[in-house]
Amino acid sequence: MSQALNQLRIAGFPGRYLQGSGALGAIGTVARELAGRRLLVVSDDIVDAAVGGRLHEQLRAESMPVERLRFGGECTPAAIASLAQQVSARDGDVVVGLGGGKTIDTAKGVSKAMGARLIVVPTIASNDSATSRLIVLYDDAHRVQGVDLLPRNPDAVVVDTREIARAPVRFFRAGIGDALSKTFEAAQCARAGGLNFHGGRPPRTAGALGDYCYSLLRDHGEAAVEAVTAGRCTDAVEDVTEATVLLSGLAFESGGLSIAHALLRGLTGVPALLHALHGEMVAFGTLVQLVLEDRPGSRVTDYLALLGRIGLPASLGALGKASLSDDELETVAALTLAAPYIRNFDRVLDGTALRRAIIEADRLGSSISPR
Repeated sequence: MSQALNQLRIAGFPGRYLQGSGALGAIGTVARELAGRRLLVVSDDIVDAAVGGRLHEQLRAESMPVERLRFGGECTPAAIASLAQQVSARDGDVVVGLGGGKTIDTAKGVSKAMGARLIVVPTIASNDSATSRLIVLYDDAHRVQGVDLLPRNPDAVVVDTREIARAPVRFFRAGIGDALSKTFEAAQCARAGGLNFHGGRPPRTAGALGDYCYSLLRDHGEAAVEAVTAGRCTDAVEDVTEATVLLSGLAFESGGLSIAHALLRGLTGVPALLHALHGEMVAFGTLVQLVLEDRPGSRVTDYLALLGRIGLPASLGALGKASLSDDELETVAALTLAAPYIRNFDRVLDGTALRRAIIEADRLGSSISPR
């Protein structure tokens, strides 16, 4: 007798996860284990210039045919369709997403359209998209348009921490901002009886991963940021990368999201904030969630202090706009309330509650000066 999926505890994981300095060298081996015959690498011009040439040379030296697909910079349905159309005339059976979150999500879309295997290779640790089957879609104005899903998680995720440490530290910080929310969002989703991204109940494992993720970031985040600022790959960088890429990704997908990510829909509706990175917005969104939860002052103070030590924005001004007009607050609240994750909260929220929480979070966070 079949049972509805939404009554089951469900978790999802990538087929393999490889992390370490020089891990880029394992891609050929991983592709062969997936029975790959020809690789199609999706990358933008910056990443291709920095990493792509070396990767292609290495794969050709291993007699692995490889071809590049040029990513234009935005993960839109049209961009995915265009690359998939190019692919249809080529004999490729493994797609490699090489770059940041939008490049990775575009590669996911191409692999879905082709029915091909997928290897994800993040070159920055700015968010936790690498391990998940989610494809976050944007419009041409850089606003979140919706989410599509792969039929399964990536076949492999290869994280070269040497490349992560070479990238601008702002991306590394943003990845921490994205990951800090997961312990709070998974807990809220579970309390609200919400579903995760596999359409099931969040298993306790997801919450435990979110908690451990936060613990690693609290203990090693500051040291890791200092190391990446100097371009060094240390044990702290390894630990924090594992937290921001693997633990955070598993926690959000199998644990569910809540206010911190619902607020992204709202904040991206304000043009002046569009220069902020995903994880920078989530760092502020987590503060808004803590305000809505009526957390003890000590927990909020601890979170603010952590943002300050790591150098993450905690206020609207730090995100790019000193204050929001009444009309902008209305827009942010309306868009946030339309996000599906808004239901993963222990009470029903309205625009008034959201606006008040944003104003209070901004007041609290204005005392923090990011590095």
